[in-house]
Amino acid sequence: MNVAIDATSQDPSEAANSGPAGYIRLGLDRPLELDGGGTLSGFRLAYRTYGRLNADRSNAVLVCHALTGDQYVAEQHPVTGKAGWWDLMVGPGRPVDTDRFFVICSNVIGGCLGSEGPKETDDATGKPWALNFPVITIADMVRAQKMLIDHLGIAQLFCVIGGSMGGMQVLQWAVSYPDKVYCCLPIATAARHSAQNIAFHEVGRQAIMADPDWRLGDYLNQGTRPTKGLSVARMAAHITYLSEPALHRKFGRNLQDRKSITFGFDADFQVESYLRYQGISFVERFDANSYLYITRAMDYFDLAADHGGVLANAFRVAGPDGRPTGTPVKFCVISFSSDWLFPTSESRAVVHALNAVAANVSFVEVETDKGHDAFLLDVPEFYQVARGFIEGHAARRGIAAKVG
Repeated sequence: MNVAIDATSQDPSEAANSGPAGYIRLGLDRPLELDGGGTLSGFRLAYRTYGRLNADRSNAVLVCHALTGDQYVAEQHPVTGKAGWWDLMVGPGRPVDTDRFFVICSNVIGGCLGSEGPKETDDATGKPWALNFPVITIADMVRAQKMLIDHLGIAQLFCVIGGSMGGMQVLQWAVSYPDKVYCCLPIATAARHSAQNIAFHEVGRQAIMADPDWRLGDYLNQGTRPTKGLSVARMAAHITYLSEPALHRKFGRNLQDRKSITFGFDADFQVESYLRYQGISFVERFDANSYLYITRAMDYFDLAADHGGVLANAFRVAGPDGRPTGTPVKFCVISFSSDWLFPTSESRAVVHALNAVAANVSFVEVETDKGHDAFLLDVPEFYQVARGFIEGHAARRGIAAKVG
């Protein structure tokens, strides 16, 4: 059950260690200003916390989720019953050790698991927002997260970490609030969405909008759900999260529960059955309009656009003398060799921009054939790199191995 918290009625000193939380109303005194020109007042932001904040509030880690993720990073999901989506990374004894760190993960605005989005009720009408919800950006998501962090009374995050769209949020945090982040791990991500990725997203959006049950986005008010369109969108996207070697190793041309082909259009091959399952299971936990909004936010992401088209300029800050200098944020950029959705070249572009401003950055390309989703899977080298970076900087910051 989600518990509502009024941001104006709770003492920030109590908020951070008051339990795992549900959702909070933010923007009651100061609306969230959106890149598209609108605002959100009194908007919901659903979040979960793990571990405890230490006495000097220096051990907070923000986890940013990907396109179809949510706030249930390290606990059983209330809808699917599955384990947390990143319980290999977050938990007791994990690289993001919840015995040592206070971990926060919020559902992005535009999402569909409690945060303000097209599925939620517009207080002005008493009906779901649907397509009346304003189009949002990655920067808007980060501004909402910043309001949550401020409410929790955290002056600076020790670390911001995330993969894919989560990595976009990590980079946006470092650019928008360099004084509020000590170190960060952008994983399997990019500083802008490529034409190829925009194209894949458009296929998914068109699949949803072509479903007669989409009803021009008003399906919740009309008692329908565009499950077929959303399922196809998920199937198409899921292919991009894998690699050809991984697909071949797992499925090859193996047939599904039969000894020969049927000369029909049933799922003859195991890979077909697998994709159909992915599509069917996805529609049970995700909202079609949220898919439209969040994919559009990713498409609009371009860090260099607001900095003269030069990515390095995004990582410049004003020094003590007022002259531009490199960001103080420490970076560990991680990519995967078989990721063709966010290939290593995208990560290298970020690293080159950081090197251009003499930022503190390390870079690792992890060898694996598991594709883009490798950051969610059991890839030991990846977790070793993340652990080394996090533990090294935690020691430099004097963060105790366990919260007393």
